[in-house]
Amino acid sequence: MKADFWLERWREGQTHFHQSRITPLLQKYWPALDLDAGSRVLVPLCGKTLDMIWLAEQGHQVLGVELSPLAVEQFFSENGLNPGTHESHAGRHYTAGNIEIICGDIFAMDAASLAACTAVYDRAALVALPRPMRAGYVDHVYGQLSRQYRGLLLTLDYPQDQMDGPPFSLDDTEVQSLYAAHSRAQIIDRRGILDKEPKFAARGLTRLDTAVYRLSAKP
Repeated sequence: MKADFWLERWREGQTHFHQSRITPLLQKYWPALDLDAGSRVLVPLCGKTLDMIWLAEQGHQVLGVELSPLAVEQFFSENGLNPGTHESHAGRHYTAGNIEIICGDIFAMDAASLAACTAVYDRAALVALPRPMRAGYVDHVYGQLSRQYRGLLLTLDYPQDQMDGPPFSLDDTEVQSLYAAHSRAQIIDRRGILDKEPKFAARGLTRLDTAVYRLSAKP
């Protein structure tokens, strides 16, 4: 997807993908990663997710990356945070406490910034990208994270011919292929959620599963 697609979605308020609660699967499975206090957690294509608040409350240094300035500004204003700002080659940085969001393109992140992240939480990024962009995204981001990184990936799996993304469908075969060069991707949960997502049923889906992967760098 081109950047203008997502910028327009935020401008027009077409943000049904935003959740007004913390993701229960994050709360359930994140503690088992057993990360050190102060670990730097990358949240790509973060939008204004409340999951960043929860991650910060666990003692992490959170680094979100988001294209839309509207999403970034809404995140800080809606959570009563007053960020400081500065510019870099990657975009404008907004920082409040232990949450930093870079308003910029994830593909503009440099190797040093990615290598400083020892954890990652990907709920909205991979499923937002069409197939031609996925391999480049995974290699650029995950191939340059700390070689000790751990994290969670949440995906959706449904008959792609029944609905146009985003969010896009990814089956386990594709996930394993995308991450094989540098990461282990282990499914730790998979469940049908169509009964909880009537808007997707209304779009014609007959099946909708979500999968949770535990990610880690290969030695």
